[in-house]
Amino acid sequence: MNDDRQRLLDLLERLGTLLRTERRRISAQNGLSEVHLAILDYLSRCNRFSNTPQAVSAWLGITKGTISQSIKLLESRGLLKKQPDAEDRRVVRLGLTRRGRTLARSGMDGAWHAVLRALPEEEVLSLVRGLERLLMGLQERHGYRTFQQCRTCRHLQTTAEGLRCGLTQQPLTDDDLRKICMEHEAPSRRAVNQG
Repeated sequence: MNDDRQRLLDLLERLGTLLRTERRRISAQNGLSEVHLAILDYLSRCNRFSNTPQAVSAWLGITKGTISQSIKLLESRGLLKKQPDAEDRRVVRLGLTRRGRTLARSGMDGAWHAVLRALPEEEVLSLVRGLERLLMGLQERHGYRTFQQCRTCRHLQTTAEGLRCGLTQQPLTDDDLRKICMEHEAPSRRAVNQG
């Protein structure tokens, strides 16, 4: 591996450490664990197809038992609520309460946002494209779910009525397009390389 690629790995590792440190600080201030804050963060960013305990477990890569206990604690603290799916009563949907949404938004301090806002737009776009390709390559190589936004999914379809998910056959809103989905599948390899 050449020096630039090693430096990229070093930078990614350091950024990850800083993010975890910030999450630990905020978790401790609120009497929660990092996992609890990560659950709230995920639920604040996932779409309506991906707000289940199974999806949370897959996103975080932790056991269903740990997720189940964490959900119980977060529900008892008034940070999330469980409700049965309107169409399939066997499926449990998770939603954030107002307090849960507020806490999820506090997951990073303002310094991260200030530094990101100070970067030139073209630099941000270049970083996003490169990191998306890196992430998709790793997910593909290891067989992980992609958990990306609907706007980048191969199932996204344009119809006379608007946009819809070709997998669920459900119409998609602008809000859906910006949220992460556990059913996401990357477009063909050729299309990714052209992006």
